Amino acid sequence: MKQIKRRLTQAAIASTLGGVIAGAAGMVDVQPANAQAAYGSYVGIGAGFGLTEEADTGRGSGLDMVLTGRYRFLRMPVSLRATAFLFDNFTLVPTVSYDYPLSWNTDIYLGAGASFPIGDDDNPGPLGNQTAFVLQPGIDYMFPNSRLSAFGSAIIAFNGYRNGGNTAVAIQAGMGYQF
Repeated sequence: MKQIKRRLTQAAIASTLGGVIAGAAGMVDVQPANAQAAYGSYVGIGAGFGLTEEADTGRGSGLDMVLTGRYRFLRMPVSLRATAFLFDNFTLVPTVSYDYPLSWNTDIYLGAGASFPIGDDDNPGPLGNQTAFVLQPGIDYMFPNSRLSAFGSAIIAFNGYRNGGNTAVAIQAGMGYQF
């Protein structure tokens, strides 16, 4: 009988001690440190420059004006983006990006989408002259205490040129207004 009583006492002490440890662990709210993603969707204007040329014609590189926009989903590190190259063969580039915060006001991202040239097939723009799959690495910076943002990216259009099948590469940078 003494042995049963001793075992019950040990079990009661062990369960009480376990409950205290579990309760203390529940009160401590330890979360890993991480940066908050740059807040804000924006529309912007800037300059784009084609770095490559069509193999057969030697056209495609050159300076162009770009309009760009970003819609950031607030609860996910994902954004919808669109860029339009305006002058040298209008090209629309919609992408979906995964955004990675470097600090509270700076994101780097990698987007995937397609380029859709609309215009003269004989005059390739900075991203070529045919529809192509694109990758878009880039960076966004949101200025503190302001609605201004700065953006920069490269757009790589795989098989963007109709003649020669070259990959087209363009870089862009500019300023945006957050909304």
